[in-house]
Amino acid sequence: MLIFQSLTKTELSDALLPLSEAREERDLARISDDLERKLLLSKIEKKKRKQAEMRAKQLFHWVYQRYVTDYDQMTDIAKDVRSWLKENVRIFRLEETFSKQSDDGTYKFLWKLNDTKTIESVIIPAALKEKIGEEVVEALSDGKRYAGIETDRVGLDRELDSDSWARLTACISSQVGCAMACKFCLTGVQGLDRSLDVHEVVTQVHELRMRAPITNIVFMGMGEPLHNVKNIAKACQILLDEDGMNFSKRKVTVSTSGLVPGIDELYQSTDVSLAISLNASTDEQRSQIMPVNKRWNIDQLLDACRRVPLGGHRRITFEYVMLKDFNDSIEDAHRVARLLKGIPAKVNLIPFNEHPGADFKRPEDETVMRFQRTLLNQGYTTTVRISRGRDILAACGQLRSLFGTARGTEKHRDYGKSAEHA
Repeated sequence: MLIFQSLTKTELSDALLPLSEAREERDLARISDDLERKLLLSKIEKKKRKQAEMRAKQLFHWVYQRYVTDYDQMTDIAKDVRSWLKENVRIFRLEETFSKQSDDGTYKFLWKLNDTKTIESVIIPAALKEKIGEEVVEALSDGKRYAGIETDRVGLDRELDSDSWARLTACISSQVGCAMACKFCLTGVQGLDRSLDVHEVVTQVHELRMRAPITNIVFMGMGEPLHNVKNIAKACQILLDEDGMNFSKRKVTVSTSGLVPGIDELYQSTDVSLAISLNASTDEQRSQIMPVNKRWNIDQLLDACRRVPLGGHRRITFEYVMLKDFNDSIEDAHRVARLLKGIPAKVNLIPFNEHPGADFKRPEDETVMRFQRTLLNQGYTTTVRISRGRDILAACGQLRSLFGTARGTEKHRDYGKSAEHA
């Protein structure tokens, strides 16, 4: 059986083609002239293709824009087609096993897959909208204004459907666990169980969008997206489809720790935004915390970034997790500025999010500000990420399968307990 969320609109159209009909088919038996017959067959094929494409478009609208997951409710689809769909194309759903709300409005979801493995997704309310006259300004939440939101489904829907948030970002997983073993990331201690299929990736967004009006998608959850590049690239095609979820390519960001061949492959079939986890200013430094650097060093990584076909005013985001007394010096900042010279880039500084068993500490705020000022003075747009959901272990580098599949070292034995009580 096919799975709806694994199909592009073209693939769905191809599956529906045998169900399509054209009135001219009844005239074929009466035509003996070969040329006339070929012309009629071509006309019939075009009509059937057009009908299949129209049905695929309708189905994309029903599932991705109207959030209907029962074929019987799709009233403008012919009954015989609906019957065929029920027998041959399953609309996939993820089972919500666990969800938790942070004091700052962030929601973390644990999903159970068909093989009982688990993954996490997060809804991040990135900014508040405050109207002053006719102006709309963004203000970061202090975490108190939205404290005490009901945690039942009604409370979630009401809060996240409100007009208060300027952006609602879905942080999506690409794998169960991760093979990259970055030393600062909790997901990495789990190891890799498997990569997600296309429908498991797309359905994360679909499920979250049925709960809240998601505006942005970042592939920054569990896993290395470019370690699963074929499925991620296809999922992005579905997410960007104008008859489906209709996300802008600027609103979908794929993050990578530095799998160079995957960067090239990603842009062969899709055109989304790119984020690079740089996290160091020298190869020696980066190799200590990111084993991938031993295979593809900083120069190779940045050369791949220069090959990315950026159009318009688009830039690559370079993420830099700041680790106290390791990569947070002024000298590091100057080296980063030199490395990125000539690349349309912006830098996102991420003060380390501590978790049980971590080997690193979060730098002081003044250290982070000095680092930021240094890059700003070098002409780079530089932001400091206000990490949300830290109290429920939903922030950058803190995601991990909570039940069933989590592995890791003994020093992380308190992880599950911390998350459950958060």
